[in-house]
Amino acid sequence: MEPKKKRRPIEREFGVPIAGEVLDPSRWTRTALKKLPAEGRLDVDAVFGRRAPLVLDLGCGNGRFLIGSAVWRPDYDHLGVDVLPVVIRYATRRGNQRGLTNLRFAVCDAETFLLRSFPPGRATEVHCYHPQPFYDPAQVHRRLITPPFLTRVHAALVPGGQFFIQTDNPGYWKYLCQVVPVFFDFEERMTPWPDAPRGRTRREIIALRRGLPVFRGSGLARTDLGAEDALRLAESLPPPVFDADRRLRELDELEHRGHDGG
Repeated sequence: MEPKKKRRPIEREFGVPIAGEVLDPSRWTRTALKKLPAEGRLDVDAVFGRRAPLVLDLGCGNGRFLIGSAVWRPDYDHLGVDVLPVVIRYATRRGNQRGLTNLRFAVCDAETFLLRSFPPGRATEVHCYHPQPFYDPAQVHRRLITPPFLTRVHAALVPGGQFFIQTDNPGYWKYLCQVVPVFFDFEERMTPWPDAPRGRTRREIIALRRGLPVFRGSGLARTDLGAEDALRLAESLPPPVFDADRRLRELDELEHRGHDGG
């Protein structure tokens, strides 16, 4: 009888597997993009050593979605940014251990990254999952999804590129449904993403385990909307001043506790 092959352990969060296998250390890669350009835009082709469709995740957290996408879509390159160094450490560790060459992570806030570092018209997809709603009225100005921000997302995409957005906050979703369709041919999705029925992100998994609704949608960038037109439209739209519902704050605390949880 042939000896049984040793089964590799499956890494999980809240019982949900994280895509890819942890490889022998000799096959690990380096997925941390430790330095962004001090001036000018990031040379994405040079970072990955090729020209390929690019998936950009703004506020990528611990990288669950991007890692899964990089595993299953090797012909796409993947770039994630998050303002929290601790979650990027988990993301890069997992990406490294899976030997992924089509994946990079950087510590940066999404707005600054689009404004200063990311080259216009380079992303095939932009994903933004569970942006922080900020419950304190004094911090409302820190909310990420604003009309000007959406113009930058629109500009970051190739013509007709896709924007994906998701939240479990009803107030945020109501606002998103008001402003996102101005820049994108937007459709609400009533069921989970087919590639991850138990959740694309750590936050989505937590919300679903609590029986909370998760609001999802995506849309193609409007090709009839030029940069100047988009800016003019943004000036006419309201800022995100919705009621974030403080009862959901507990989920934020749980999400940021123990990012290596099983």
